[in-house]
Amino acid sequence: MFLKQIKLSSQAKDKLSRLKGKTGIENWNILCRWAFCYSISEDTIPADLPIVSDSNVEMSWYTFAGDYGDIYEALIKNWCLEKDLSIDDENLAKYFKLHLERGIAHLSGTGFIKSFSDLINLTEEKHGNLS
Repeated sequence: MFLKQIKLSSQAKDKLSRLKGKTGIENWNILCRWAFCYSISEDTIPADLPIVSDSNVEMSWYTFAGDYGDIYEALIKNWCLEKDLSIDDENLAKYFKLHLERGIAHLSGTGFIKSFSDLINLTEEKHGNLS
């Protein structure tokens, strides 16, 4: 396993707190899943900026991924392979964290997310109706 613990930056924690209030989603891990998936669906590579993991929001890989850890790991591995990046554990952890932080920033920066249904609408706009 490439990552055992996930600790967020203070900025990400603050942004997630605002998203929690807007969407009614109470659990950090659920919002983090949305954020990761949103970022990884972008065509660009996240900026390779240092992440200061200085908040008190920390979760295990299992808390983040639940029973779907293999799927999230496959997503980041596949993304790295598509970008011709190494898939060693260090690189996978690095890009996972960069995607997570970028996804949180994107979701909190989009002024139209005011409710849970706005997250659904964002997904439908990006990928079409999933039903």
